[in-house]
Amino acid sequence: MTIVSVCMPVYNGMPYLKEQVESILIQLEANDELVISDDGSTDNGLAWIQSLHDSRIRILQGIPARNPSFNLEKALYAAKGEYILLADQDDVWLPGKVEHMINALQQYNLVVHDCSVTDEKLQVQVPSFFIMHRSGAGFVKNFIRNSYLGCCMGFKREVLTKALPFPKHIGMHDIWLGLVAALWFKTAFISEKLVLYRRHGNNASTTSDKSKLSLWQQLQLRLTLARQLSGTIFR
Repeated sequence: MTIVSVCMPVYNGMPYLKEQVESILIQLEANDELVISDDGSTDNGLAWIQSLHDSRIRILQGIPARNPSFNLEKALYAAKGEYILLADQDDVWLPGKVEHMINALQQYNLVVHDCSVTDEKLQVQVPSFFIMHRSGAGFVKNFIRNSYLGCCMGFKREVLTKALPFPKHIGMHDIWLGLVAALWFKTAFISEKLVLYRRHGNNASTTSDKSKLSLWQQLQLRLTLARQLSGTIFR
């Protein structure tokens, strides 16, 4: 029986992929899995992953989604575990992350942990993402100003009964998953820093960056998000 599924969307992840995959696999048990959904990579990342010959790794390929959120969605649909942890391709998991998250998920349906923000060489630039973004639980708080960070998120499988499928015009998956869980389940932010969150200029996620959208554009996005969330009532 698969207990933990780590879901990682990948697109041209070298040269950072090796450090991340190794930091994850060392924490997984024999029956756990790392589900890697590739979005049409043209580098040698998949070849390296396949060379590991690790039975815990499952690689998903097919028609590229050309979108990191929908690429992740493929991995979520394929995941078999009771506990699902999200991973970016370019970070590094710190020792004890899986254990901490599974323990926290005994009390909550979705958990977000803190992390240290680093440069491309993993030199810490911001010791606490939570402090920088004033992160914390609460539906209204995160609807107004998102502090959910996908690569620091884990949840029980039941969250997917409300979160999938992703809306057709989704913003980013982290705010969607977080708000759905806050609306329907029990969520928590925990203070442990369990990931080195690498920023190198080509990241798919912009969560740690200041929004470049105008106030009007942000309002429109929130109105769309509100309509999308209302649709989960019927799931």
